[in-house]
Amino acid sequence: MKTTITLLALLVVSSGYFVNESFAEISENQAFLLEGSGFAITKETIKFSEIDLGLSSQTQKGSTINFLIEDGFITLDDEEFIISELEGKFLREGRYIRINGNIESSTGLDTKIGFFGRLVEESKDASVYGFTGRITTLDDTYKIIYTTKLSSLSKIDKTTTESEESNFTIHILKGSSAQKTDNIIPGLDTTNYLRFFSDDRITVGPGTTITIINDDLVSHSIISGKENYGDRYVPFTPDNRISTGDIAPNESVNITFDDLGTYKLYDPDYIWMRIVAVSFPDVDNLNIGTTNNQQGN
Repeated sequence: MKTTITLLALLVVSSGYFVNESFAEISENQAFLLEGSGFAITKETIKFSEIDLGLSSQTQKGSTINFLIEDGFITLDDEEFIISELEGKFLREGRYIRINGNIESSTGLDTKIGFFGRLVEESKDASVYGFTGRITTLDDTYKIIYTTKLSSLSKIDKTTTESEESNFTIHILKGSSAQKTDNIIPGLDTTNYLRFFSDDRITVGPGTTITIINDDLVSHSIISGKENYGDRYVPFTPDNRISTGDIAPNESVNITFDDLGTYKLYDPDYIWMRIVAVSFPDVDNLNIGTTNNQQGN
C-alpha cells in the first residue's frame, strides 16, 4: 500500500512538472503558428480539411491565456475559408486549446467553427494537438478531426525594405539538391541532412524583404504556390506572388512579402525543398526556426 501511494505521488509530481514545462512555452505577447490537416465529415461525405492559423497570445488569467488569430485559412477540399472573427484560449496550463467564431468563404458568406484541441505530445520546438469540433456552413454541419502542430515564434530584427536591402538571410544548404542517401555529396555535413534551408519556417511583417543565398553546388529557384494536398504528381500550383528566377551557386537574391497571409515557397526542380512564410499585420518580424523538410511532408 505504501509503495502504491509513493508511486502515485511520484506520478502526480512528474505530471505537474511536465505540465509546467508545456505551459512555459506559452506566455503573454507571443506568436504561434498552428498548422495541420484532417477530415471534415457529414453523414454523406468526407472532405479533406487543412488548418493554417497565425496566433498571438494576449493576457493571462490564472491558467488561461487568451489569443488573437491574426491571419490564416481553413479548407474543405478545394474550398478555402479565410479568417473573419475568431477568438481562442489556451486552457489548463496549455493542455487544451479552444477556438470559436466565424470564417469567411470565397463567396463572402460566414461559416461558424467551434474547435477543441488536446495536447498529445511535445518537443522543445513544438507541440502536437488533436482537434475535434464542427464547421457549420449554410448547407451542412461537418464534424472535424485534425492533427495539428503548434510552433512558437521568436523575434528577429526588422528588415530595411526602402532600399531593398535585408538584414535577415536564408541559406540554401549545400547538398539540398541530393534528396536520397545514395546521392549525398562527398564531404556533406550529414548532421544537416534533410534540412534544405537554414530556416524553413518564418513569420514576417507585410513589406519585409529577406535575402536567399545559395550555398549549394547547383542552381536553384524559389517560387510561391498553393499546395495540392494528396497530389504526388503536381504538389503545387504557382500563384505568381514570389519568383526568384535562377539563383546560381554562391549567388543571392532578395524577395519581398507584399501581401498578408501564408506563402508556401518551393523549388520547382527539387520539390522537397520548401519554406512556409506567414505575413502578419502589425506584428514584429518573427522567426520560428527550422524543421526537417522531408519528402512527402
